[in-house]
Amino acid sequence: MKTLFILSPLSQFEVTSLIGLNAPILGHLNLTLTNLGLYSLFVLFVVVGLHYFGNNDSNLIPSKWSISLESSYASLSSMVREQIGAHSEIYLPFVYSLFFFILIGNLISNVPYSFAVTASGVVSLGLSVTIFIGVTILALSIHGIKFFSFFIPAGTPLALVPLLVLIELISYLARAVSLGVRLFANIVAGHTLLKILSTYLYKLFTGSLIVAIITLVPFTIFLALIGLELAVSLIQAFVFTLLVCSYLRDAIELH
Repeated sequence: MKTLFILSPLSQFEVTSLIGLNAPILGHLNLTLTNLGLYSLFVLFVVVGLHYFGNNDSNLIPSKWSISLESSYASLSSMVREQIGAHSEIYLPFVYSLFFFILIGNLISNVPYSFAVTASGVVSLGLSVTIFIGVTILALSIHGIKFFSFFIPAGTPLALVPLLVLIELISYLARAVSLGVRLFANIVAGHTLLKILSTYLYKLFTGSLIVAIITLVPFTIFLALIGLELAVSLIQAFVFTLLVCSYLRDAIELH
């Protein structure tokens, strides 16, 4: 029975190959389905399924799913409108899809023995770097060469321009990493803590009866931490999309 339990707190974050196919095509073609790919597809199916069952086109009375999705859409639309402004309608589908992908990925990772998609550096950093490149291309397409004035604060003395340009450039490039690291670090830290605590609690509960009764006190704290981790899953999805909106606003308005 011991093989049913994850022995390492970091096992939830390890990418492993599930199905592999080697074919002598184009030299040597190796097709592999990993747990990361499988859970990414699962997250996609869950997001699409939620919106499919929440569709209220054929119902006179909206369902609970429909009301929840409409409330989420209204909240995200309001956030995007406040952050980006008049151009919010163009970017709302992207921000909406991004929010639900991260949210569902975070929530699924709280299920025991599941894989944490958003805790993978490939996913979190891949999203942040891709968004950073897209935002930069957007800013260049809108402002052209004027985009580089973003790195020179207004009223800067000429002697300090080289130093401030370097500082602003490093700060700007750090966005490509900080956005993904923030998501990655919070999910990994929370899940690792829960895994370590659950391992110790399991050993205490399987001990003597007196120890098991005393363990009920830290177990209630553990349940509270699970609720906190669920809240973190929502908060991190919101923070990620909020920062993406602020980056889009900077690209549009050069603030």
